[in-house]
Amino acid sequence: MASPGDLTVRSGRVKTARRLATRAFRVKTGEFLAEGPQAVREALDAPGAVIEVFATVDATERYPELAERAESWHVVTDDVVEEIADSVTPQGLVARCHSILTTLADVPQDARLVVVCAEIRDPGNLGAVIRCADAAGAAAVVVAGDSVDPLNPKVVRATAGSLFHLPIAVERDVEAVIAELQRRGCQVLAADGGGETGLFDADLDLTVPTAWMMGNEAHGLPAEWAAAADRVVHVPILGRAESLNLATAAAVCLYASAREQG
Repeated sequence: MASPGDLTVRSGRVKTARRLATRAFRVKTGEFLAEGPQAVREALDAPGAVIEVFATVDATERYPELAERAESWHVVTDDVVEEIADSVTPQGLVARCHSILTTLADVPQDARLVVVCAEIRDPGNLGAVIRCADAAGAAAVVVAGDSVDPLNPKVVRATAGSLFHLPIAVERDVEAVIAELQRRGCQVLAADGGGETGLFDADLDLTVPTAWMMGNEAHGLPAEWAAAADRVVHVPILGRAESLNLATAAAVCLYASAREQG
């Protein structure tokens, strides 16, 4: 275990970790950062995910059980963690990790509940949807189209560790995702406020394997993607709210499926 001062903001390890804030460097290296005690804890639970951990003296004293589990734990000064971390008020722990992203082929063939995130651009939204998918027991999340990078630091933080709990597949071609999931026997339900089918309609069968497709925050789903889905479903607005935000809509839809699938 390195001592405070062994690594500084000018050290090569620190500079490398800092560059992982950019998508291009994450893609080049196949690495990303997980920040905060919850994310680091879940990363350590994922076999082979963690390369090294940078921790302040205070964080090392506060989380000795994490320090014992890490193969490479660097005790550093506060300014080093501040240099690496993306958040405004870092919690003293940042793990450098191997990418955990997979492909569509790695989504379990017998998956009964899948989330397809199509063109989701906001990091907080994507992270929240991944967290909802994990909480509802989904088998996988597919990040499709020109969505934000799932390994973006803000996405990782918003997942609160859920990023390490289920496969996160990346596929650029949204229509290929829809076709493949349908081929496997999943009904693909496009969630859209203008959908003609209501979530609570009697003829909507949520007991069968289902993939929920969530669209862009501002523009929803393009007509061609909605047409490729089996049905377009809206969540009824029972009060006076204009709409639901993306993560809330995802949670409602996923839990509706989870309840019916038992």
